[in-house]
Amino acid sequence: MAKIVIFGNAGAGKSTLARFYRDCQGLPYLDLDAIAWRSDQPHLRLPLQQSVAKIQAFISTHPHWVIEGCYGSLLPVAISYCDRLIFLNPGMATCEKNCQQRQWEPHKYASPSEQDQHLNGLLDWVRQYEIREDEFSYGVHRQLFEGFSGNKQELRSNESVQYWQRFMSG
Repeated sequence: MAKIVIFGNAGAGKSTLARFYRDCQGLPYLDLDAIAWRSDQPHLRLPLQQSVAKIQAFISTHPHWVIEGCYGSLLPVAISYCDRLIFLNPGMATCEKNCQQRQWEPHKYASPSEQDQHLNGLLDWVRQYEIREDEFSYGVHRQLFEGFSGNKQELRSNESVQYWQRFMSG
């Protein structure tokens, strides 16, 4: 069993890989989207310390786990406990394609049509990954990856993620 953190751009495949670990290895799974935003006003972030406390509570409750997200302010908390770090970095075109093929996410949107209404904004945001200077940027993610001295992988395509899944399935 392991303590795994998966991160990367929107559409990189973080949730898909995390669900693989949940479903195939029985790891408890935390999507940072679930603890980063207010439930009563989902367009507003929770105060940082509340999100940090939720991560720490999850980690203290489970001896092994998988956590995924893109939040540069939250990832270091999980990374400080992990024994495997996976940076999904498949490139802009792949992230865009994955977003366009994304199934309805009922935990984020009331309906598939509501999700579709936000697709163009999401694609614009994905395209800015390498030039943004916020906590969700490539620069922040690269620093987190380079600063981690433990077991780490950078997967640069959907095919490498699929190979990794086959390898981990034994």
